[in-house]
Amino acid sequence: MNPTPCPCGRTSANPQGQALTFDACCGPCHAGIAAPDAESLMRSRYSAFVCGDIPYLLATWHSSQRPVNLALEAGAKWLGLSIKQHRITGQDTAVVEFIARFRVGGKATRQHELSRFVREDGRWFYLDGDVL
Repeated sequence: MNPTPCPCGRTSANPQGQALTFDACCGPCHAGIAAPDAESLMRSRYSAFVCGDIPYLLATWHSSQRPVNLALEAGAKWLGLSIKQHRITGQDTAVVEFIARFRVGGKATRQHELSRFVREDGRWFYLDGDVL
């Protein structure tokens, strides 16, 4: 059991808005349970970047766009995720606009992207995205 707050920053729906634990948020996706929607997959992928979980990132990337190898930025310190919108675009497609903040070598960076997702056989996959 992992009682630490989830890296994605999702909070509970109660009025206090307490941070969810990794086990209550992204942990089940990392353990192999299908994300219920594209936003949850996006959050779990952010958590994978924070944790350095390259196998999970590759497994949740749609096979039509998945790179053969993935190298993460060495020394990156992830600072937070903000979901700007999650929109269903079709029966099995959705988009998620997000801003991920991180620092590398003392330089702060923002990754602002509109990501496309597709659902196949009940599982959501990251397809691609446009940097905004």
